[in-house]
Amino acid sequence: MTVAVICAGGPHSEIVDMKEFLQEDTVFIGADRGALHLLQQGITPHEAVGDFDSVTINEYNQIVAAVHKVGRFRSEKNETDTELAVDCALTYNPERVILTGVTGGRLDHMESALHLLYRLQMKHKEIRFSIRNTTNELSILTTGNHACARDERFPYISFFPFGGDVLGLTLTGFKYETLDARLETGMTRFTSNETAAEVCTISFHQGICLMVRSSDS
Repeated sequence: MTVAVICAGGPHSEIVDMKEFLQEDTVFIGADRGALHLLQQGITPHEAVGDFDSVTINEYNQIVAAVHKVGRFRSEKNETDTELAVDCALTYNPERVILTGVTGGRLDHMESALHLLYRLQMKHKEIRFSIRNTTNELSILTTGNHACARDERFPYISFFPFGGDVLGLTLTGFKYETLDARLETGMTRFTSNETAAEVCTISFHQGICLMVRSSDS
């Protein structure tokens, strides 16, 4: 399975340990300063893109010297650096795309990444998209049935509606199960659930759901 890992320029403390994704069919894309984050972890990105306004001249020269393909864009552009990196990642026909370095720091960048996650998942339903940092994983669920495997790194799991109520929410295999529930905007009832089985199921017949898996560490 081809996995594309996109590293953006968020705070270094938010960047996941890339050793988790080191396998032959993983593609690494650096968005602006994210390319430097990858190099600092000993990983040479397949590509680096952005306006590179968050790096110094010396840091940019370091990126150019290490990365075979660098796309530099003007600061006055319609796309964010992360969007440009996603466009690059999609050319590799991945089955999974992971965004890191898009949380922490500026909240407008975090909100932009969350809406990008939504748009990508709705447009490319055959690809699994997620946002990752050191203590959280965020993903968008569409109508239907979804399997959720136990992951000791993220013992807590929460569900939120994204753009309207979620109808018919059924959770099985969780500590707190539910049947045919309504998840309304502003509701906090489905926060901090936990997996009780090795594989849990999530299903609903209307709406879009934001799933957040978290740890306390």
